[in-house]
Amino acid sequence: MHRFSQLLLLSLLLTACGGENEKPAPEPDASAGAENGEASAGPEVPAGHAETGSTDKEAATGERDGDAAAGNVTGDIATDVYFGNFHVHTSYSFDAVTNGATTTPDDAYRWAKGEAISAGTLGGELQIERPLDFYSVSDHAEYLGVFKKMYDPESPASKLPIAKEITSDDTKVAFDAYARVLDSMQPGNSDPALSDPSITKPIWQEMVETADRHYKPGKFTTFPAFEWTSNPDKLNLHRVVVFRTSEGVPDMPYSALDSDDPRDLWKWMAKMREGGATLFAIPHNGNASDGLMFPVALDGEPLTADYIETRVRNEPVYEVSQIKGTSETHPELAPNDEFAGFEIWDYTLSSTRVERPKNKKGSYARQAYLDGLAMAAKGRGNPYVFGLIGDSDTHNSAATIEEDNYTGKFGIESKAEHRLDGPVPGDEVNNQRVREFSSGGLAAVWAPENTREAIWDAIKRKETYATSGTRMQVRFFGGWDYDKDSMQGDWARAAYEKGVPMGGNLEPGSGGRKPVFLVQAMKDSAGANLDRIQIIKGWVDKDGKQHKKIYDVALSGDRKPGSDGKVPPVGNTVNVEKATYTNDIGSGQLSAVWTDEEFDPAQHAFYYARVIEIPTPRWSTYDAAKLGREPPDSLPETIQERAWTSPIWYSP
Repeated sequence: MHRFSQLLLLSLLLTACGGENEKPAPEPDASAGAENGEASAGPEVPAGHAETGSTDKEAATGERDGDAAAGNVTGDIATDVYFGNFHVHTSYSFDAVTNGATTTPDDAYRWAKGEAISAGTLGGELQIERPLDFYSVSDHAEYLGVFKKMYDPESPASKLPIAKEITSDDTKVAFDAYARVLDSMQPGNSDPALSDPSITKPIWQEMVETADRHYKPGKFTTFPAFEWTSNPDKLNLHRVVVFRTSEGVPDMPYSALDSDDPRDLWKWMAKMREGGATLFAIPHNGNASDGLMFPVALDGEPLTADYIETRVRNEPVYEVSQIKGTSETHPELAPNDEFAGFEIWDYTLSSTRVERPKNKKGSYARQAYLDGLAMAAKGRGNPYVFGLIGDSDTHNSAATIEEDNYTGKFGIESKAEHRLDGPVPGDEVNNQRVREFSSGGLAAVWAPENTREAIWDAIKRKETYATSGTRMQVRFFGGWDYDKDSMQGDWARAAYEKGVPMGGNLEPGSGGRKPVFLVQAMKDSAGANLDRIQIIKGWVDKDGKQHKKIYDVALSGDRKPGSDGKVPPVGNTVNVEKATYTNDIGSGQLSAVWTDEEFDPAQHAFYYARVIEIPTPRWSTYDAAKLGREPPDSLPETIQERAWTSPIWYSP
C-alpha cells in the first residue's frame, strides 16, 4: 500500500453528468404544479402561470457556444452565464501533496482549459470533458508550499528535521509526523519553521503570477486566491479569499495560524483594501461547522451591528455544494422537504475519529436565511444576505464536477477501485467518508462578459447560482409589474427594467400588489432533462416565528399534485448495471410566472429557486460499472442533480 494512503485519514477532512443513448431534448413543457413541501399545501398555481419563455434556438434546444450561454439581452446588464470554480488545491497545499498530488497551479489552469494533466502518484491523466470559463487556484495559506519543498533536496524545507519523517518510506514514521503537524495547527501551537516566509513568499508570488499569465480576457478568467483554513476544535470555518486582480496583493496570505477568528480575517481584509487590494471571502462547508458557520450570537451576546455590517461587506456569496457535501438544508431542519437529503456529508473535521455534528442550526444556508430574517425583523440587521455558488475543493488540481468523469478529491483516489474500496484497506469507517464525497459543484455567474471585472462585479451583486456540477442555465427575477405574458420575446431585458434578478432586494410595492417571480431553466446541453422548478420561500411573522414553504411552480410532463399536495415522481430511466440513462422523461426547458398569493407586505421574506433534474447515475455507480461490480449498498445508486439560485429578499 502506498504510504500516501495511510496519510489520508488525518488529512482528508482538513481540508455534469452524461448518459448513453440520450434522447434529444423534447419541446419545452408549459405545465405548472401546485404548492408542496414544508408547509401545508395551498391553492394551485393559476393556469397559465408556466410559460415557455424565449423562442430562439438556444432557448428551445439548449444549444450553446463554448458553454458560455448566449443570452438575449445586451448592454451593461448580464447577458451570459459563465461556469467555473474558485476552490481548487494543488500540491502546494500540505494535505494535497501528502495525499498523492504532484501538480502545480499551472497544471490546474491548463486542466480547466481542457488539457490533460498528471493524475498524481498513482499514474494516469486527468482531463475535463468540457472546459470551464473561469478558474482560481486557492491553496491553503497554512504551510503554503513547505511540504511540497520537503521533497526538493535543493530547498531549505528538505533540511528541516520533520522533512525526513514526512518523506520517510516507513509509513508509520510519516503518519506520526503528519499527525503531530495537524494536532498543532492552532494559533500559537504551530512549528514556526513550517511557516518560513522565505519559502512561502516565492510560492505565493508564483501562484499570483501564474493566475495572471493564464488570464485571457473574454476567453478564460483567473483570480489570485488562497484558503484561510480555520478549524477550531476540528470544526469548519474555512474561507476562500479571492482577489479581483493582482494589484495590491500582499506579499503573504493571511493564515489561520495567525488567527482562527473570522473577525480577524475581515480586519486583515480591510487593511488589504487600504493597500490597494480588492478582495472578498467565500465561506464553505457549514455542514461541518457544528453550528458555528452562521451564528445568531457570539460569546453569549447577540451579533453586533459591526459584525453584521462587516460580514456582509466581506462575504457576498456562500459555497453551498462541493465535494464535502451540500449544505442547503438538512432533513432534520426540513422534514417535509422530499429533496432535503441530497448529498449530505454529515461529519466534523476530526482526523482521529468519526464524529457527527450535533447542531444543524447554524450549519445550513436555508436556516441561516431564516435566522437572518428574524434578526432583521427585530431591527438588528441581517448578516445572512449572501448569494449562492457551487464549487469543488479538489486537492488534485482538477475540479471533479462531471459525475461520469469523477476522479476523487485526492491524488490517491484517481482510480475507481480506490474510490469504491477506500484508500485505506480495512478501515471501513473512514473509507465510507471517502465514498460519501460528492462530485464537485459549479459557480454559475451571470455577467456581460468573461473578464475579471465582470465576473467579480456579478458576484458582488450576487447574480449567481450554484449547481451540483450540471451546467443548466437558470434565470430568476422578482418584481411587482410582471404579468402572465412577461416571459415572451426579449423577456430578460424587460425583467431587469421592471424588477430585480437573483441576489437582489425587492423594494416595497404600493397599492396592495403581490410580488411576481419569473423563473426559467434550460437543461445542460450535454446532460439530463429537468424534473421541476421549485420556489422556496421563508418568512417571519409578526410574532417572530419562522416559516418556510416550497412551491412546485413548473413540472415536466402532465403531472399534477395529488389531494395531499404531493407531486408524483418524474420516473427513473437509469440502468444501474450499465450506468446509463435516457432523456425519455423530463423536459428540456421549464419556465414559470408565479405570484405569491399568500404575501404579507408586513413580513420579511426571501425567495430562491431550486431546479431539479431527472435521476442520473451517481459517480459511484459509474465507477462500479467501470469495474463490473454492483454499487455499494451504503450509497444511493442515482441522484437528481440540481441548481440553487441566490435569493431575492423583501423587507417591509
